[in-house]
Amino acid sequence: MLKKKVEDLCNRQVEREGYSSNLYLAMASWAEQNGLGGFGAWLYAQAEEEKGHMLKFVKYINERGGKAIIPAFSKPPVDFKDVVDMFDEVLKHEQFISASINEIVDLTVTEKDFATNNFLQWFVSEQVEEESSVQSIVDKLKLGGKNIMYQMDRDIMRLRD
Repeated sequence: MLKKKVEDLCNRQVEREGYSSNLYLAMASWAEQNGLGGFGAWLYAQAEEEKGHMLKFVKYINERGGKAIIPAFSKPPVDFKDVVDMFDEVLKHEQFISASINEIVDLTVTEKDFATNNFLQWFVSEQVEEESSVQSIVDKLKLGGKNIMYQMDRDIMRLRD
């Protein structure tokens, strides 16, 4: 049985993962509108991945006897200064999601909810991967500046492997 405090934070994570999906969808659309189809493809794939994360939480909450709540999502921004600025925002957002997952993990330890703690370990590992992947993109973009934009747009999907 899922404890109410844990259920509440897991439902909050449903909202955060859904918002993440919408954020990356908005970013993908912006990238496409600005002739950056490769970055758009990467962000569309990321949006789908975040949707999958949201669904994992929904199913887990329900499996454990809780009540998953599908919230309305805040509208994400739709305009970005440039690709570097946008990926800086992606990195900040992934760090926010990591902190949110860690907060739930901390509560599961306090509440001795070992099943949920075990469930969350996949997300802990996933967030390490997410932050590392995005940091790599940010580093490459900043290292190469505007001169690398065409090549990065062409090759970014290879970084998903």
